[in-house]
Amino acid sequence: MKIQLIAAGTLRKGALYDLFAEYQKRMNTPIKIIEIESRARDEKAMQREEHQKLFAAVQDNAFLIALDERGKTLSSPEFSDKIEQCRLNNVPLLQIMIGGANGLSEEIRSRANLTLSFGKQTWPHMMVRVMIMEQLYRAQQIHAGHPYHKA
Repeated sequence: MKIQLIAAGTLRKGALYDLFAEYQKRMNTPIKIIEIESRARDEKAMQREEHQKLFAAVQDNAFLIALDERGKTLSSPEFSDKIEQCRLNNVPLLQIMIGGANGLSEEIRSRANLTLSFGKQTWPHMMVRVMIMEQLYRAQQIHAGHPYHKA
């Protein structure tokens, strides 16, 4: 199963970039990063362009996880089980989507197979990249029976 992380904005060099890269390096399955940038100047046009580019990146054969504050909260073992169910069901592509400052559109949330939340708090979308990469790594380690995840 291939995994893609589709995200609005570009993660720049720095502490978050380094931490993201560290978890990415630890993954057994390579994770492709697709960064979406808007060139628009005004906020409404930027939102519209960002939405169009994010939605265009979704593939028909993908299991799409949309990260959104209105989504379900899952424990790490539950998240690991979701990833493993995708593998067992021969899902060819897992796509995980992170919106920009304005979140994801209703159209994207409706298309998602799973809408996932990291809780009721608001998180900077660049930090969410690190958090989801860590959870993907943790899911890998849980499935492998590795002691990285301590229940």
